[in-house]
Amino acid sequence: MTLTLAKAKPCVEIETSRRHLKATGSMLDFRTMADTRLLAMVVGMTNRLSRWMLLLAPLLASCATPTATKESGMQAPDFVRGDVRVTEHRQGDDLLSAGLGLEGLAGTPSAIAHPLQPTPAELRRRAIQTSWKGIADLGPLGGYGHVYGGVPDVPGREYQAFAWIPGAHSPHRVLLQVPDNFDRARRCLVVTASSGSRGVYGAIALAGAWGLPRGCAVAYTDKGTGSGYFDLLNDTGVTLDGTRAQRGTATLEYEPSADAGHAGIGVKHAHSGDNPEADWGQHVLQAARFGLAMLDRAFPDQAPFTAQNTRVIAAGLSNGGGAVLQAAGIDDDHLLAGVVALEPNVHVPEQGRALFDYATEASIWLPCALADARFANVPMARTPTGGVPPAWAHRCHELRERGMLSGAHIAEQSSEAYEHLRASGWTDEAMATSASTTALDLWRAITAAYASAYMRTGPNDMPCGFRYDGANAHGTPVSIDMATRASWWADASGIPPGNGVGLLGGTDHSDDPTFSGARCLRSLWDDTQASTQTLRDSIAATTVKAPRASLPVWVVHGASDGLLPTAFTSEPYVTWLRSKGGHPLYWKVPYAQHFDAFLAIPGFGDQHVPLLPYGYAALDRLWSHIYEGAPWPALVPTPAPKPRGPAALSREGLDLPATWTQAPR
Repeated sequence: MTLTLAKAKPCVEIETSRRHLKATGSMLDFRTMADTRLLAMVVGMTNRLSRWMLLLAPLLASCATPTATKESGMQAPDFVRGDVRVTEHRQGDDLLSAGLGLEGLAGTPSAIAHPLQPTPAELRRRAIQTSWKGIADLGPLGGYGHVYGGVPDVPGREYQAFAWIPGAHSPHRVLLQVPDNFDRARRCLVVTASSGSRGVYGAIALAGAWGLPRGCAVAYTDKGTGSGYFDLLNDTGVTLDGTRAQRGTATLEYEPSADAGHAGIGVKHAHSGDNPEADWGQHVLQAARFGLAMLDRAFPDQAPFTAQNTRVIAAGLSNGGGAVLQAAGIDDDHLLAGVVALEPNVHVPEQGRALFDYATEASIWLPCALADARFANVPMARTPTGGVPPAWAHRCHELRERGMLSGAHIAEQSSEAYEHLRASGWTDEAMATSASTTALDLWRAITAAYASAYMRTGPNDMPCGFRYDGANAHGTPVSIDMATRASWWADASGIPPGNGVGLLGGTDHSDDPTFSGARCLRSLWDDTQASTQTLRDSIAATTVKAPRASLPVWVVHGASDGLLPTAFTSEPYVTWLRSKGGHPLYWKVPYAQHFDAFLAIPGFGDQHVPLLPYGYAALDRLWSHIYEGAPWPALVPTPAPKPRGPAALSREGLDLPATWTQAPR
């Protein structure tokens, strides 16, 4: 077995292989046991709207000579294949911010000395920064770090590996962060899954920010998504340390079949053939088991770490929120001690609506509905001159031409489209906030990727003629910059477009070029032909199961969520769970919407509050129940916040409950 120490770098990289290491006459058996789209849009819009929102990144401190950590030779779980990568993070580097601190996280992208050959440490730092900026509002008015939350220095170790669920074509990443201040008296493991289709650090702003400072270890999974893009042109993908390698030279996060062609970009979520959403619960439970096994390695004198002596708390947001609810429903071994799910993408059997259903509907109808006068003052619903975006007006015209609307003028047509969506369950709040999602063309990006995942297609046979390849910010095909490619794992969101990868195809040359692709994607849902049965079967496989009635579950969702509206997700889940004897707590938080990161956009954040502080509060209350014996309440009144307004966020405006626990933060 080999032990490799990096020289004089902030991150000490310890690579462990399957061989044995002979050292000082002893034998140690280290048997080895995975948006920037949203980020790019937020940062891009922020740069255009207000350059003062980005803070200067601090200089990184140099680090002392690293030391190796002696660890137990315990086996990894059977689902782990290949190496477990162990790294230490101290002295100018840490677990929570990679040494950047709050100011650095909010600043410009962290530096890469040689952009064509970024080091694993540089990629990790950028990946952590990207994940923070894609999830949290780190802007000067957002209050992060002084009204709620914080980014203290948390030194410790990381354990990372590729894990496989039975039958999967591609692995999911599992990662454990073990803080040096791990609380051995109150042994705690937080398990989480990435939000959206992000990489393995995609929930660090929730699970890491809450768990690490109080001495919990935190286990992450990318749940079969992530930004390990495969470039078919040069046959390269992403390795365990985030760097790129040729197919066949290393285990890759994702690689398409050898006959997939020699052009285009393969994306794991869309193209693995695994329909990963159906297995998100298994991904979370494997991450929890991986975390317990790695704690055995980290603290062999305290082993074994089990669900009986170490409390496992599941927390996630967005797709990660849906993942932890899926895990709760299949937790037959009672690994989990409690669950907090923020704005979950959750599909309840025979209730609510599946994401692909309402997202394809939104893609068709929302552009016209948002042209209605009632949305005239909604952020991002009008052009800078106050007019209806021309593409939205064209959508109304196209809907009328196809007999889907009857009004003769745009005012009548937009009102009809609005009423159509109201009749299918959309609220005014959800529609208003979804102006941002619509203006940024997220519905098309989401539905094209999910259609491919559900149909189990590869990079070159995506439904409706879509494909991913190099493109500029205007969607024009171009070759991909080599430096951009080298940093995909750190910078990309997991669903193109963004970072030099465009969503191509699915358009025509009309005045409403995206309408044809939107209609095609919707037809996959409406169709009853055998050729599209795979999609319907795949979506049916994502439905959640009910957890045991005694498991504490808290769902926190923004009342103004325009991406995963509460009427289609959390509300039917909570109602369904209560009908089965469960006792979930539910906060439908006024003025909170889906993307806290969007609150940094001037004008948008004025009308909302962040959701993260309410997730932290729910986790505080769960901690108090698990470790301090506080009774699990039957009901907790929903806070009554006020919109932030043009001034900085205040704690009084959030109407957060009194602190429930004195655990360290």
